[in-house]
Amino acid sequence: MRTRWRAGLAAAAVAFALAGCSAAENGASSTADSAGTGPVPAAPQQGKGGAAKVTPPQAGATDRKLSRSARLELTATKVTDVVAQARGIAQGAGGYTGQESTGDESATLSLAVPADKLDGVLDQLSHLGTSLVKRELNTQDVTEQVVDVEARLATQRASVERIRALLARATSVSEIASVESELTSREATLESLEQQRNSLAGSVAMATVAMTVRSVAAPPPPGEDHSGFLGGLAGGWHAFLVFGGGLLTVLGAIAPFLLFLAPLGWLAWWLHRRRRIPAPEPEQG
Repeated sequence: MRTRWRAGLAAAAVAFALAGCSAAENGASSTADSAGTGPVPAAPQQGKGGAAKVTPPQAGATDRKLSRSARLELTATKVTDVVAQARGIAQGAGGYTGQESTGDESATLSLAVPADKLDGVLDQLSHLGTSLVKRELNTQDVTEQVVDVEARLATQRASVERIRALLARATSVSEIASVESELTSREATLESLEQQRNSLAGSVAMATVAMTVRSVAAPPPPGEDHSGFLGGLAGGWHAFLVFGGGLLTVLGAIAPFLLFLAPLGWLAWWLHRRRRIPAPEPEQG
């Protein structure tokens, strides 16, 4: 009876400790959320001269976390050449190529470049190909998300350490199983927060550029005039050459049949002509 009473008392103590940890985390999270919104600036105070006393901005107030991305749409006479040049520009800036789909008529690719070099890379990419159809630049402020995740990470790390301390003091099998289950859950939450932190850090450090390249017909060579008398003469000569080439192609295709049909045609014509020649009448004495 005394052993059961002690076990029950120990289990109750573990449950009370876990509940205390949860309450402490909720309080810390609430404090972190309120801290993430930033301090409320104090009202300006009147000095002796009646002028308002402005509180100087806190350090780091302008250190914003920005996630930048861009989209480009170009036209080119040769799509593969523009794609190769875009890859070289991204690699030269310290970036890399992500997803890519390239064909003869069009191509889409995603480039990742350092955020501080995005403007220069966009200028270089915009001059590729024949013409720039569209250029878009998006900037998202993720400062509050970064602050919130960092605060939640600190709280969750402290929570995991407290649960590990409880696990070290657990004596019975039921206590160990209960504490280990809670520790596993909180460690999973900690890993999820770390992944969010890493994803935000990656989006701030590297900017993405989504490119679309479409094929267009090559312009005529400079100095070649297709208007006026000379243009008409050149067009007519070109049409004559095309017609003559087509006619020769047809003659070449039927030439073997002509070699076989020509003798038969001549023989048929000769027989027909012979039948039409009347026989000579006999002479009368």
